[in-house]
Formats: sequence, structure tokens, C-alpha cells
Amino acid sequence: MANLKELRSRISSVSSTMQITSAMKMVSAAKLSKAQDAITAMRPYADKLTELLQNLSASLDEGANSKFAEQREVENVLVVAISSNRGLAGAFNSNIVKGTKNLIQNDLKDKKVSLLTLGKKANDILKKDFTIAKNDTAIFDHLEFDQVVLLTEEIMQDFIDKKYDRVILVYNSFKNAATQIVKTEQFLPIEPLNQEQEENTLADYKFEPNKTEIIEELIPKSLKMQLFKALRDSFASEHGARMTAMHKATDNATELRDALKLSYNKARQASITNEILEIVGGAEALNG
Repeated sequence: MANLKELRSRISSVSSTMQITSAMKMVSAAKLSKAQDAITAMRPYADKLTELLQNLSASLDEGANSKFAEQREVENVLVVAISSNRGLAGAFNSNIVKGTKNLIQNDLKDKKVSLLTLGKKANDILKKDFTIAKNDTAIFDHLEFDQVVLLTEEIMQDFIDKKYDRVILVYNSFKNAATQIVKTEQFLPIEPLNQEQEENTLADYKFEPNKTEIIEELIPKSLKMQLFKALRDSFASEHGARMTAMHKATDNATELRDALKLSYNKARQASITNEILEIVGGAEALNG
């Protein structure tokens, strides 16, 4: 009977876990729907703004480049690692940690690297091995453009002051609920167009007031939009990863519960059979 009691306890525990994972899956599915709509609606605007900026930059006279496009010898690098504040999202956060470590230990191994971590999970792991310049966990509580503007302006000012020679983003890009792609994206300085891109640019614009002023207005806006898009991408990816992870967890809990119920029924049947045999044996002994 002790074995039956243990099995009943495990069945109850697994059933409770299954209810929790199922509820978390439903919550993530609801949040994913909103986050997916937000990033899907935002991407065309962000892409068009980047395209326009590239076209304008390609038409600038030599030597008129923006301060945000200044190419200098890279010594100090800021890596912005975007994770989440909560776990139970499969490999979502561990992929960011792996991508960040791989970037620092290989591509930036001879550079002085500082980290800006957005989200608690990556910060908790990366702070053991690397210098954390700043950690912001509150940005995901209310992910609004105004908050991102303040953060972006701080990063841009650090670049202008030559505190950092390069800024790189590491984040999960949303593809679908089951697939998130880790992206490593240069944020600053703005990368110059390659030859193929220059050939495809359209530089026959009429400008008012002038090209330089327009670009100086567009570049900060484009950078703010780029970081906001990365955060939106990561936010949607987080809920997609958590929904998928909780779906798998629920399926695994269901299989385990069914297996435990089968074991319980077999053990109960064996126990009843033994009791019957004992009764029959006792009756035979009395008759004898």
C-alpha cells in the first residue's frame, strides 16, 4: 500500500504541474498575439526608414558624413545583450548568453568589452565573467518608445564622447512561435553601404532645407527605431519561446501522468490479487 500511496502522490503532483504549464501556455499565447501584431506592423516602417537613410547617405558629398557614422580604430566596444526578466522559455535566454559569449571571445577577443544587459536572465549569468556597464530590467515592464528613446540617446552620447568605438546588439529576432533567430547587429557606427547597395540607391532627390540637415534629423530617429525594433523582436520571441516550451511541458506531463496511472492500476490490481490469494489460502487452512 505504501507503493500505491507514493504513486497517488506523484500523479497528483504531475497533474498540478500540468495545470500550471497549460495555464502559462495560454497566457503566453495571448501575449504573443499582441506582440506579434506590434512587430509585424512596425517592421515595414523601420525598414523603409533605414532604406531612405541609406539612399540619402549615399548621395552625401565626401567628408560630410554624420558623427554617428564616424569610423575609428576599435578599442572599446559596448555589447547590448537583450534577454528577458523571466525564465521557463526554453533556450531563449541561453541562446543570447551563448551568442554574446561567442561574440566577445572570438570576434572581440582583443578589444575592451563592456556589456549593457536588458533583461535579468542574461545579466545574472554574464556578470560572472564580464564587466556589466549597466543593467535595465524595468524596460520590459512597459515597453514604450519613449523609454527606448532615453536609452538610445544615452548610448549615442557615449559613442559621440568616444567612450565606445562600436556598439553591437545581440537579440532574438522573431520568425514564428517556434523559431527565434539570434542576431548580432552593429548599432554604431552606422555601417557604410557596400558596392552593390550603392548601385541600387536612388540619389535623385530634391532637398529642403538641405541633405545634411535632413540626415542629421533622420539618423537619431533611425537609431531609436532600430533599438525599439530589436526590443519588440525580443519581446515577441520570448512569448513565442515560452508558449512552445509550456506546450511541450504540458505534453510531457500528460504522458508521465498516463504512465503513472497505468503503473498505479497495475500495482492496485496486484495488491487486490494478493489479498484474494491470502483470503483463499486462509480459508483452505481453516477447512484443512
